[in-house]
Amino acid sequence: MNGYAADAAMWSVITVSYNSAETLRRCWDGSAPKPYRWIVVDNASSDDSVAVAEELGATVIRLPANVGFSRANNAGLRHVATPYVMFANPDLVVDPSGFGRLRAHLDTHGGLVAPQLLGTDGQLQPNGRGFPYVTAKLGNRKLWPFSSLHAGYRIVPGPGEARWVAWVIGAAVGARTADFTRMGGWNERFFLYYEDAEVCLRAWANDMPVAVLGDVRWTHHWGRATNTFRWSRAHSLELKAARTFYGMYPEFVLGVPGARRRHRLAAAHQGTRISLSPKGPVSP
Repeated sequence: MNGYAADAAMWSVITVSYNSAETLRRCWDGSAPKPYRWIVVDNASSDDSVAVAEELGATVIRLPANVGFSRANNAGLRHVATPYVMFANPDLVVDPSGFGRLRAHLDTHGGLVAPQLLGTDGQLQPNGRGFPYVTAKLGNRKLWPFSSLHAGYRIVPGPGEARWVAWVIGAAVGARTADFTRMGGWNERFFLYYEDAEVCLRAWANDMPVAVLGDVRWTHHWGRATNTFRWSRAHSLELKAARTFYGMYPEFVLGVPGARRRHRLAAAHQGTRISLSPKGPVSP
């Protein structure tokens, strides 16, 4: 084993599926054995997600009910024996050649790390974010007048650079397995939505910085269920998660200075650049 395969072999990739058969077929290559260990945790799908995942080479953990994103990820985490773990959505295309840079960053800085995501059209997808103020999130949905605020909320590193961020969207989140386990894993108070912002803020609070690497680029075929004004179960789940999140972090509701005081490390670093050496990311 050599090249990127040796780096990838040090990783386990955890994917939570729920009626994801078609998405798995579209995004996960089954033509050759994967150089990493792929664990699919199935949330009691009613389609053939389990059969498709097994056909594509995954080790499948079948849950008896839909327990949500966080609990399912934690169930997968308990089966990880590799030193590094990546949580990857079913609609993500994982390029294993990036695992070496991700590992190099984690070995230098620890914390959480994400690749820079690209949309289906190949355009940059801003998966790195600043503080999750309510006004910033409304602005991110292009709601006036909030759309003109928080210009630095979307953080996108260019080629040859990496940046610290307050949080990354949960489609792709990597860490050293021991670090992620030690910080308590995913918060199971969240069924779906906002668990990514919470886990990243908790990482910063535990002196574990959060970064996005511009030279590792993976495609994310994202179709957010709440990008419509027609009310759905997804909207109800997001609203419930928002109440939980902002109950934990009320400083982000009004955007008062208390947010920066409570999250000093993240406030000092978010958006700043991490220079890259040929061997991987290093501190400036």
